[in-house]
Amino acid sequence: MFKLKSFTVNPFQQNTYLIWDSNGVAAIIDPGNSTRLENQMIKRFIEENDLKLQRLLLTHAHIDHIMGNSFISEEYGLLPEVHQADLFFIEGMMQTAHMYGLNCEPSPMPSSYIKDGDTITIGEISLNCIHTPGHSPGSITFYHETQKGQKVAIAGDVLFNGSIGRTDLPMGDYDTLINSIKKKLFPLGDDTIVYSGHGPSTTIGRERVSNPFLV
Repeated sequence: MFKLKSFTVNPFQQNTYLIWDSNGVAAIIDPGNSTRLENQMIKRFIEENDLKLQRLLLTHAHIDHIMGNSFISEEYGLLPEVHQADLFFIEGMMQTAHMYGLNCEPSPMPSSYIKDGDTITIGEISLNCIHTPGHSPGSITFYHETQKGQKVAIAGDVLFNGSIGRTDLPMGDYDTLINSIKKKLFPLGDDTIVYSGHGPSTTIGRERVSNPFLV
């Protein structure tokens, strides 16, 4: 069994995801929670659903996706797992926070690094790690096919409903991003559900035929 819950948090309206299996073994992906209220909202959901949080995974390390790392680490004893190419953003997190006028705690350093082709196991769930750079150099898409054949991609800020991730941020690259989408995500199949870092979910098929950046 695969279950997913999203929380829209912080000033950037970022999507934080919890995923878990039939035994309540869970992972949090991109904890962007930045206030006491947001922290308690996530903690309460975990407690009310008797989830056992075991992994803290990052699709990438832009500040809006890591503002909750400190809380999750302190509350559940977890350290973030991220592609090494995005370590730069964690190291510079507080400088970025100051630039945006954000109040947040610094993220702990990663416990391990995610590579293209890795498989991450959360109880009964297996996530295939697909390196999809362009929005950031270390962007990772987490792909899972459920027992019922449903295909899910948690893609961070690579692909959105009707749009794509920004490439004007440090270390972003437009051509690399388009290549990642067309060469890495499109082959997952038109029926793959894409859960993005901002906004509503979509499908590969929808974006293939209607996304103005991709048609």
